[in-house]
Amino acid sequence: MFDVPYWLWIAFVATVVVSLVVDLLAHRSAHVIGFKEAAAWSGLWVGLALVFGAVVFLVLGGTAGTEYTTAWLLEKSLSVDNLFVFALIFAYFKVPRAYQHRVLFFGVIGALVFRGVFLAAGVAVVSRFTAVLFVFAAILFYSVYKILKGEEESFDPGRSFAVRLLRKVVPVRDTYAGPKFFVKEAGKRVATPLLAVVAAIEAADLIFAVDSVPAVLAVSDDTFIVYTSNAFAILGLRALYFMLSGLLDRFHYLSKGLAIILGFIGVKLILQATHKMVSPSVPEIPSLVSLAVIVVVLAASVILSLRRAPDATTGGDAGSPEEEEALTPPRGRQQDSR
Repeated sequence: MFDVPYWLWIAFVATVVVSLVVDLLAHRSAHVIGFKEAAAWSGLWVGLALVFGAVVFLVLGGTAGTEYTTAWLLEKSLSVDNLFVFALIFAYFKVPRAYQHRVLFFGVIGALVFRGVFLAAGVAVVSRFTAVLFVFAAILFYSVYKILKGEEESFDPGRSFAVRLLRKVVPVRDTYAGPKFFVKEAGKRVATPLLAVVAAIEAADLIFAVDSVPAVLAVSDDTFIVYTSNAFAILGLRALYFMLSGLLDRFHYLSKGLAIILGFIGVKLILQATHKMVSPSVPEIPSLVSLAVIVVVLAASVILSLRRAPDATTGGDAGSPEEEEALTPPRGRQQDSR
């Protein structure tokens, strides 16, 4: 555990709150987000994460800085799977593109809260029961098996627990009412499908946390490091989705790369647990080696995917005719084609 000064926690919270407020104000009017706008925001989120990493490096030292960077990059790479699910959910509920940022904004807030709870619980369990690392490793190996065998669990947005629970708590109408989550009908307050979409997004994040939390705990067991790295990775998810929404199907080798990364992290967990429980002579994988492996595998996956699809295009800017047509909800509900 690192001796984190209180002012660094305060600086982190202030940075996240100010960033969310600025983001909300910048997107207060519903509009289709084009590639250039998404790329600019994505660059801003990445830059902010790296600047904070530099602060961690200067204040807490090189080990903390390396662990933060490794955890952030690991979470960033694993979160790409979330983007496919976002696309599936938006297609299922036929969400107009102008309202998708609003949905993801509230989805991010929920993810920040839930991840904080899960990571705090994970750190507490690991500090008391080192053997749980073997369980985490088994979870990651099972995820690798599913990815390589093409047996990843499909996600049905309409039948997720969160959406079914929402429908029991409050009536949900069939049509949208602009960017509103609630409207009044016959004197009663009812939810719009947009609220159901937020519930589906939150349910998806809970599913992905099963892989994400054990993986990041293999990098560090410090609450500050694991949560701040997760938070900055989550903050950049929306911009990354809008930047890559037209290119997701072209990353053919990304799932294989993620499988390699998860397998490597699983081995790292086993070595850590064995080192602590069996014999100190069992070597552990240094954070710098973990960072190098993640960077190389992720870069190779992206490069090989782009070489396979050299004609990939980035699409037009916001407001283009093609994107305006996307405001019209497609007919029918698309199924998960992953």
